[in-house]
Amino acid sequence: MQIIIATGIYPPDVGGPAEYAKHLKDEFVGLGHNVAVVSYSGLEKKLPFGLRHLAYFFRIFFRSFGSDLFVTLDTFSVALPSVLASVILRKKNIIRVSGDFLWESYAERAGELVPLRLFYKVKRVLSFKEKIIFRMMKFALSRASLLVFNSEWQKDILVPAYNLDYSKVRTILNFFGDSLPASDPLGKNFIWATRPIKLKNGEMLRAAFAKARVSDSSLSLDERVTSHEELFRRLASCYAVILPSLSEVSPNFIIDAIRFGKPFIMTRESGLADILGDVGLRVDPLDESDITEKILMLADPSCYAKQKKLVEAFNFRHSWAEIANEFLELANRS
Repeated sequence: MQIIIATGIYPPDVGGPAEYAKHLKDEFVGLGHNVAVVSYSGLEKKLPFGLRHLAYFFRIFFRSFGSDLFVTLDTFSVALPSVLASVILRKKNIIRVSGDFLWESYAERAGELVPLRLFYKVKRVLSFKEKIIFRMMKFALSRASLLVFNSEWQKDILVPAYNLDYSKVRTILNFFGDSLPASDPLGKNFIWATRPIKLKNGEMLRAAFAKARVSDSSLSLDERVTSHEELFRRLASCYAVILPSLSEVSPNFIIDAIRFGKPFIMTRESGLADILGDVGLRVDPLDESDITEKILMLADPSCYAKQKKLVEAFNFRHSWAEIANEFLELANRS
């Protein structure tokens, strides 16, 4: 099978979508398929909104002659050009829905701290650009052959919001890998490594952490954003991980912490809740006192030992090979 993977970023670019695209390509190739990855070029990344989509469309369109399947790894940056190309060429296109660019853009512009679960509950006053984003996303999602979500939680939010066809919707969970070697922490250092955008809730986390340090001065917060390799080195020796975002669909940051056997605190607004069960501490991302309380709870040796035991006992696995095969099974059935 001739497969096109459409993605905004790809190694050496750093980020979850880039890693996902690389692993998916490797698995497809290992199964005997011919795979071409079409990611944004350096020039296209510099083009303004609209022009970069147009430039990407022509490139992916001419690259896709003879292809059998498009696998598109976002809902906006490459989704519209990819879907237009696949519709014209009459090819199958599976879109992986991993986030919500409209929600992210709105939160960044308006500064309104609203969880994803509540974002579509009321009519928002969108900017002109955000209205265009909504229409582009709805067109792409509705014209795809199939939509793949990485959690039921996310699916139940976006399908009604965009009036999508439930018969074209499936779920493929994220990668959950084997345990990785770790070392004992030298102190109570919490890692928060994420993009500096408003929906990650950084201001509230810093305020909550400052209050926690009044009760326990040994606490420290490591906010550095580094390469994937360096992050893994830090995770291996940290005390715990914290992620109190407004919402997180299926955060690789938490999944990676689990692989290293590290206790964690994360937002209760997440698609991982059903899978994790009682593993990890949850916080209301809009309640500063709750975040402070959970930090101090995890700083307590008895609570920490209990949470570490739960994390180390978590044994759910979902390999890249399984993910690739699930995509191919969907393509063959559609």
